[in-house]
Amino acid sequence: MQEFHAPEELREAVGQELGHSDWIEIEQERINLFADATDDHQWIHVDLEKAREGPFGAPIAHGYLTLSLVNHFLPQLMQVHGAKMGINYGCNKVRFPSPVAAGSRIRATGQITEVETVPGGVQVVVRVSVENESGGKPACVAETVSRWIFE
Repeated sequence: MQEFHAPEELREAVGQELGHSDWIEIEQERINLFADATDDHQWIHVDLEKAREGPFGAPIAHGYLTLSLVNHFLPQLMQVHGAKMGINYGCNKVRFPSPVAAGSRIRATGQITEVETVPGGVQVVVRVSVENESGGKPACVAETVSRWIFE
């Protein structure tokens, strides 16, 4: 995990890798709870029998479930000290190159790609790649945008 204490340190870190987060297991229960929270009960996520015979061979996590875990991973990749507040400002681009099967483990890596001055602080773009322990293509690649207010 990288620690930053001022906007200048964030600017100097553009292009640097932030390391790896901890692994987290994606249990079927988490997938079911996400399905309930979003009213997305598509069979590839929640019908265990049908999903085992489907194209992925197992139930898979919703892409947006994987994306939502980026907010779990980011504080493990970087900490910004001295800011009055941090704001999740959104995403520039999100892709889901490969599925996350129920019972598999994922973690994230990140890289600061852009730092821009905004009123009171900086806007930071971090490209987060969520990898599956089984290897292959990333499960999710997202350009996250955060604003760190220092004044």
